[in-house]
Amino acid sequence: MSAQAKPTRYIPAMETSEGAGVTVNRSIGIPALRNYDPFMLLDQIGSDNPDEYIAGFPSHPHRGFITFTYMLDGDMEHKDSMGNTGKLGPGGAQWMKAASGVIHSEMPKQENGLMRGFQLWINLPAANKMDTPEYQEYRSGDFPVVETPDYSVKVLIGHFGDAAAPIVDNITDVSYFDVKLNAGKHFQHTLPAEHNSFLYIFEGDGQFNRQNIATNTFIELGTEDNTPDFIAGEHGARFLLVSGKPINEPVVQYGPFVMNSKQEIDQAMQDYQSNNFVRDKAWIRRDK
Repeated sequence: MSAQAKPTRYIPAMETSEGAGVTVNRSIGIPALRNYDPFMLLDQIGSDNPDEYIAGFPSHPHRGFITFTYMLDGDMEHKDSMGNTGKLGPGGAQWMKAASGVIHSEMPKQENGLMRGFQLWINLPAANKMDTPEYQEYRSGDFPVVETPDYSVKVLIGHFGDAAAPIVDNITDVSYFDVKLNAGKHFQHTLPAEHNSFLYIFEGDGQFNRQNIATNTFIELGTEDNTPDFIAGEHGARFLLVSGKPINEPVVQYGPFVMNSKQEIDQAMQDYQSNNFVRDKAWIRRDK
């Protein structure tokens, strides 16, 4: 490995509380991995205990980044300060470019049963942090699925082979796949060498680089692992495979604000406290 090479790291997700008391497993945004340019946070919700999710995520602000929410099971309702409403059901996803400012809520639309999904925060460059917000919401069937005898890949952002997702991130060139891998089978895919990429295993287990990988493990792919080869265990495996182009700019984060300087954070807080936070109501919405 060269002196400039980045090693692969294996990071167990950390259980924490978010929103109004929702239990999540967090793997980006913890002491072991504060951020992973351009990614700022990765949270997994996964419980059939209503006490761990029913409080939801009441109204809160975002500025300076994109949120991508992917539901595996359950129903979540989105409402925002501009009158938009949306419902995320099993397999559906929401791409929200908060940019200059959004105030929204995400609340469960069920009182029992399994609630499971992910939220990923994707940073924006300084030139785009104060862009007009955008919102896209899609049902499960809107995303292509690539099937082979060994695995299936649901393409949520970007391209996988000839399959193109309805969501394309032209700023950081993010790709986001949900991979189901059959027992004992290999999954191999080449990612751009200049990107920061990761796997997050959320069902089953397997091996990567001859290391045993358990459920709820985040694999930060190193320089020499841009063509990951994951081998599923005897019960199969399911994981996210995500990749994005680093922005390589200073990051200053304060809760739901991700900017480039403390002065910009101070301005965001002042705007929020003075009810001047939402600057532009011209949303782009593509809702199937």
